[in-house]
Formats: sequence, C-alpha cells, structure tokens
Amino acid sequence: MDQDRRVLQGGDVLVRGERIEAVGQGLATPGDAFVVDAQGGIVLPGMIDTHRHLWQTLMRGYGADWTLTQYFVWYYLEWGKAFRPEEVFAGNLLGALEAIDAGVTTTVDWSHGLQSVAHAEAALAALDEAPGRSVLAYGNIQQGPWEWATSPDVQQFLRRLLGRPGGKVVPQLAFDVPGDPAFPERAAFEVARELGIRVTTHAGVWGATNDEGIRLMDEHGFMTPGTTYVHAATLQPDSYHRIAATGGTVSVATESEESAGQGYPTTYRLRQYGIPGSLSNDTSVWWSGDLFSAMRATLGADRAMEHLEHHERAETLTHCSLRAEHVVAMATIGGARALGLDAETGSLEPGKAADVVLVRNPRSPAMLPILNPYGHLAFQAQRADVELVLAKGRVVKWAGELVDVDWARLRRLVEEGVAHLERTLGAEAWHEGMHPEIPTTRVLENPYTYTYDEQDEAGER
Repeated sequence: MDQDRRVLQGGDVLVRGERIEAVGQGLATPGDAFVVDAQGGIVLPGMIDTHRHLWQTLMRGYGADWTLTQYFVWYYLEWGKAFRPEEVFAGNLLGALEAIDAGVTTTVDWSHGLQSVAHAEAALAALDEAPGRSVLAYGNIQQGPWEWATSPDVQQFLRRLLGRPGGKVVPQLAFDVPGDPAFPERAAFEVARELGIRVTTHAGVWGATNDEGIRLMDEHGFMTPGTTYVHAATLQPDSYHRIAATGGTVSVATESEESAGQGYPTTYRLRQYGIPGSLSNDTSVWWSGDLFSAMRATLGADRAMEHLEHHERAETLTHCSLRAEHVVAMATIGGARALGLDAETGSLEPGKAADVVLVRNPRSPAMLPILNPYGHLAFQAQRADVELVLAKGRVVKWAGELVDVDWARLRRLVEEGVAHLERTLGAEAWHEGMHPEIPTTRVLENPYTYTYDEQDEAGER
C-alpha cells in the first residue's frame, strides 16, 4: 500500500537494514536475503496510533462500565495520584508491547500521568525498552499545564529528549484548553513553540472542552498544522473551519467516543470540512488496544450516522461514503501525516523506514479467502492474525509471537503495580472503583477541574 492506496497483488517488499529498498512484482532476490513467504496474507505498513494513554494499561478492563465522568473522578480527582513511577513504567511497557503485537509500530503515548520528572523518566525508559517508534506526549493531570510545562525540570527533560539521536522517542506536549477566558494555557503553548514541538489536545469533548477553547487557541496564534485535536466530537462549524484553515488533524477514538460520551465519532464531520483524520484507541482501561477494532468501530459509527440521516429525510442510502480503504489509510498514512512522519513511515515505498506488518493466519478460517484486502483488514482480521512485524527493519514479532520479551519479568512488574494500587485504595475502594459514585463535594463547572472542598468543621473532606 503506497500513499495512493494502491493494492499490489503478488507483490514483493525488499528491506535492507532499516529501510525499504524496493516494492514491486518479481523483485530479484539478493543472494544473502532472508525470504519470508507471505503468500495468502496481506503486507501493509506498520499502523500508527495517535492517542493512547499507555500508563493506564496497567488497569486493563478495570473501567469497562465507566462513563467519562467516572473516569474523571477516578483518575483526576481520586486515584490517579496513586501511580508511582513504577506503575507508569509497567503500564507503558505493557501497552507498548501490546501495540507492537497488534501491528502498531508508532504510538503516541498521551502520557498525562507524569506527576513528576521521575514519572516521565519511567515512561521514557519503558518506551526505550519496547520496540517501535513512540511519541512521548508529556502531560500531568494533577497540575495546570501553565505550571508543569514551565517547570525548569520538565523543560530540561524535554530538551534532553529532543537532543537524542535516532528519533525512536520524540516529545510532544499533551494538555487541554477548557475555555477559561484568561487562557492560562498560553504559557504551555509558548513552551511548545520555543522548543519546536507539537501539541496534542482533547478538543470538543462534551462538558469538558468546547468551541471557546478552539477560539482562544486560534486568536492567540496557537493553532498550527502540527496540532492534533483528539475526539473533536462536539464542536460547532466555526471550530471545524478553524481547524481546517490552520491545517490541523483530528485523532478519532471511536470506541471511546461511542462508550464514554465525548460526542458522536466525527469522521462524517471531517469529510464535511476537509480535515485529515487518524485513528486511536485511547486507553485499555476501557477498550481494545488494537487498530483493527478502531477501524471496525469507525466504519460502523460513520455508516450508522449516514443511514440515520438519510432515513430522517425519508431517503435510502445507496453508497457508503466512508470505505474500508479510508479507515486503513487513517490507521497508517493518516497517522504518519498527523505526526509529520509521512516522509518516514505510513506506507510501503522505497526509502521509507521498514515498518512492515504481515497479516496472515493459515490456521484461521476467517483469513480465507482474502478477496478485498482493505475490507479484510477492517472487518475480518484481528490482532491474533498479525504474524510478522518489522520496526525499522528489526523483526519484533515472528510466527505470531513477540520476540525477546521477558514474560516472567513483565508479569511480575504488572502484578506488583496492581498490588500497590489495590493496597493504596483498600479492598472496598478498589472494588467500588469499577462503578464509582460521583462525589457530593463541590465540583467546578468543568470536569477537567474537579476539586475537593476545603476541610469542613469535622475535619473531613
């Protein structure tokens, strides 16, 4: 699959070192080549997830029944601060390996659990250890971005990360703009501009971030082609026009938007306003950690909306606007363009990094026959069908299994982290946290700014 989404039947991909050297049919095989027979499978570029909270992977499935409000209560208000650097490391490593296992070779770690630089060091160490390319999007839900982003220690960490060769892990800033007229987030945007790094922000989230935040960003000159707007599901036309006019991209996390309530998945709006889109999984505390599920959910949501709109006009939809090839592109080259990496990855073309995935499973009846490769990837394939993954030419998954993973150590890290959180919460709170009640204490008007009241006369919060 190249940037024009052409399917090459019976094609060959020649990799030399870290790069794709040639793509075509009947390529000459160098004498020293290791040959992988991919017959009966689909070879595609490594997929790209543009928004995943890797640190929360340690809590896989814990919040399966949460609403977004309950998520805010548990992480922002009550227990997010219980995560030590050790838990961030374990979650990041587990989530990064999960991404590779599912054919995702580039992941944006939307890391808003970095309460200290020590937490950031732990997150980075895990991303360094795991194969693949990562973007460490630095965030901290325990402080305002005007506080943590301006910290000399944070800036020193970011500059050090920027100065490392190779580009395996690169930085972004991750924070949100709820719409305070004073626009205190300006300080964080100025840090990003000074350092020359991109910003990713949750925008258009019901009850949390809105059109006022977009207006403030635009009027202060901080909407750029390098900005990623995550969700962007509840915005008015003016905001979509501003995103389109400034060249921004939207990261659609359909499973999240459908279940948590940020707003209706916005691919149909992206078409309307000509905004490029990419796909993301958000967090494994709720949902799946693979882009096969994201592609499937996105097609379903978009088509449901399109059918509904036609039915409301007493019309019948005869052709779907969003096709399987479009969501596969969002999961690959769309993600690369959102990150400014489309010259490096996102398609199978000579000169690009050898981020290559083979989807093939001769033991699965669902993988036979393959008649429409895009449709098969979007509706039939699963993470278990990922047979081979190359990350910059390095074999990181082979014959359906991850390579060089110390499973005993990984399990120990995860179990120790979960045990710490259970002890910290206590058995009752740990159990109740799967269905948390909304606090009766004062809540500010925006869910991103939950706070406790000051102690009452009885000394209780």
